[in-house]
Amino acid sequence: MNNLRLLIVDDEPLIRAGILHDLSEMPFEHVAVECGCVEEAVEAIRSDHFDLVLLDVQMPDGSGFDVIRKVGPQRMPAVVFVTAYDKYAIQAFEVNAVDYLLKPFDDLRLKESIDRARERLSRPAELMRQMEALLEARETEWVQKLVVRNGDRYDFVPVESIDWIESANNYALLHCRSQDHLFGENLTALERMLDPGKFTRVHRCHIVNLSRVVAIHAIAGGVFDIELQGGRRVSTGRQYSERIRKLLKAGT
Repeated sequence: MNNLRLLIVDDEPLIRAGILHDLSEMPFEHVAVECGCVEEAVEAIRSDHFDLVLLDVQMPDGSGFDVIRKVGPQRMPAVVFVTAYDKYAIQAFEVNAVDYLLKPFDDLRLKESIDRARERLSRPAELMRQMEALLEARETEWVQKLVVRNGDRYDFVPVESIDWIESANNYALLHCRSQDHLFGENLTALERMLDPGKFTRVHRCHIVNLSRVVAIHAIAGGVFDIELQGGRRVSTGRQYSERIRKLLKAGT
């Protein structure tokens, strides 16, 4: 395929910019379009022709699976998932997508994925079957591990080791007892990955592990402090006061 048409779907502008930069240095002709959410991606795919979609798994308005479902397997281009999930959490669709890119990735890994996709594009019927299988095989279990980068090292962080999570702009800070980790997704995306029976959002900037909660302190005006094991207190937001009251009721 001489001229590859790609759609880059990611809610992080820096990720999209990095992919565009890496693509500009690759030895094949291409046209790349970018968008930042599910609805934009669906509209772009329906109104234009693309050979390959570099598709973020989690976005503020939904997931990459939502894009495939809304477009339909028959019309969906080949897919390379771009994700911060650990490898074990994506095994259900690993064999059905063309490939996946685990954030953060480098230009060599991106080129490998695109080369693999270009080889698969010669078999459109197989790609359609893969899209259908992808939707059928989607994992319903909540993520059990998160991958965080520590220099040249990638650490696998079990979610049960997390005490609470704090927003850090487009990322999330995982507080795990005496150690903190910076995770490559925002708090809203991370909230969708976690079991709501074990983790709950209590503030626009805070998620707590319910198994770590030892007490809830009423402050004023529907605001609370949640005390965690070890003595750490995490503040709640007024808009989450009803959620806190349900926790209190469940514990009585």
